[in-house]
Amino acid sequence: MHICIYNAIHKSSVSHTQVIISTYARLSYCIGNGGVTVPFQPSRGTMTFIWSSLVHLRASSKSIKILFNCSISQYGKLDIMLNNAGIIEVPKPNILDNDKSDFERVLNVNLVRAFLGTKHAARVMKPASRGSIITTASICSKVGGIASHAYTSSKHGVVGLMRNAAVELEQFDIRVNCISPYVVATPLAKNFLNLDDEGVHGIYANLKGAILEREDVAGAALFLGSDESKYVSGLNLIIDGGVTITNSGFSMFRKSE
Repeated sequence: MHICIYNAIHKSSVSHTQVIISTYARLSYCIGNGGVTVPFQPSRGTMTFIWSSLVHLRASSKSIKILFNCSISQYGKLDIMLNNAGIIEVPKPNILDNDKSDFERVLNVNLVRAFLGTKHAARVMKPASRGSIITTASICSKVGGIASHAYTSSKHGVVGLMRNAAVELEQFDIRVNCISPYVVATPLAKNFLNLDDEGVHGIYANLKGAILEREDVAGAALFLGSDESKYVSGLNLIIDGGVTITNSGFSMFRKSE
């Protein structure tokens, strides 16, 4: 099995990816830096991670195409693609204070990179008529008012891209899905909210006593990349404990203290 994890250079994306890799690694093999082939199970071949963390803002479609071509040349196929690139700009609640350049910068990484990753993953998966493409979105893809205009727009965009690609690629048995987590205590979230781990964990949650951790998001990626989800495509998997279906300010159900 061969997996490409397509990252932005932001350290929170990298740390998130490391958790995803370690979650896959529970299947009993070791992971090194970059792309490495390691024993998976004697009866099931090998698993390879192609971890691209050099997706800077000027990365071109041509360079990304070369990355995939080199991967296929070395490993022969691609089973799972995870678009995990993500950045966010300085929060500016007043839209009049938001600059066009900042807006475009966020969309260029969060949405355009997801498009290019999906495009080139589909290109190399089509000959095998099999594959799973996953993009990390956010609950900002479902509701407004949680993050900046650019970040929210980009996450709505990747869900639209996912749904369109899922319809197109179903004829090739290529599944396309998104993962949309609530607030996780990553460096990106902590910097944006100006909170530490405890502060992030103290943000309103619907499930009493439960904390959303990076391992939970990694577990969702593991599910969508595996044969356990062989009939799941076009799904925006919300990992929020029910926050986006709840109106905390108006409800007939009282929360126990």
